[in-house]
Amino acid sequence: MSEKIFVAGAAGAIGSMLVPLLIDTGYTVYGSTRRAERAHALEARGALPVVVDVFDAEALRVALKRIAPTAVIHQLTDLPPDLDPKLMADAAHRNARVRTEGTRNLVAAALAAGSRRLVAQSIAWMYAPGPLPHVEEHPLDLEAEGLRRVSVDGVAALERSVLAAAGLTATVLRHGQFYGPGTWNAGPKGTCPVHVEAAAWAAVLALRHAEGGGIFNIAEDGPDVSSEKAKRELGWHASLRLRQRERQRQGVAS
Repeated sequence: MSEKIFVAGAAGAIGSMLVPLLIDTGYTVYGSTRRAERAHALEARGALPVVVDVFDAEALRVALKRIAPTAVIHQLTDLPPDLDPKLMADAAHRNARVRTEGTRNLVAAALAAGSRRLVAQSIAWMYAPGPLPHVEEHPLDLEAEGLRRVSVDGVAALERSVLAAAGLTATVLRHGQFYGPGTWNAGPKGTCPVHVEAAAWAAVLALRHAEGGGIFNIAEDGPDVSSEKAKRELGWHASLRLRQRERQRQGVAS
């Protein structure tokens, strides 16, 4: 029987890319969504759908104990369509709740299920002002104000919950701004962009190579953020796309 992976937020932009990659790698994938109407789309990608709300701690715990996944991948966000500026203030608070309460519930459920690994999506543009490019050891911008402070606090809470989970090998992937299929941007945008397919590959590589866990920046080369650690320790690079997936199907990929 293949190793079981639970992907929280499997119907989102990165989850939609990640599920087929995991299946191609040989995992059995359980994909969660809070919306029942998305279950068929998850099945079409090869996942076993799990309809559960991350804020329902007991239902989440029961679901993960039933599945008993070896690893849990956290790809949950709560953002409006097209990142509508009129909706972003409310979305910042909802997203922060996902990262605080939702992550806390997911970590507790993973521990109750006996999972051994946890990989979580964070973001790479929340560093405090300082020397560039930012590396993983640099502090987050905990002195920020306004909506940025709301987002930074949510990110910090997520990372604390994940990295403090005793008994789990925990990996935090600080992604740049997504672009590509299923995202809000057709091309690179922002201070540290990353193609959504390359970001999905980072989660697969974290499962395979991040033996000690830790934090990794996942963004294209640029002046603001360095992803050298991910290149060195995970074998990740920003050009990973479907070409590598096809090679993997043929048994050639590393």
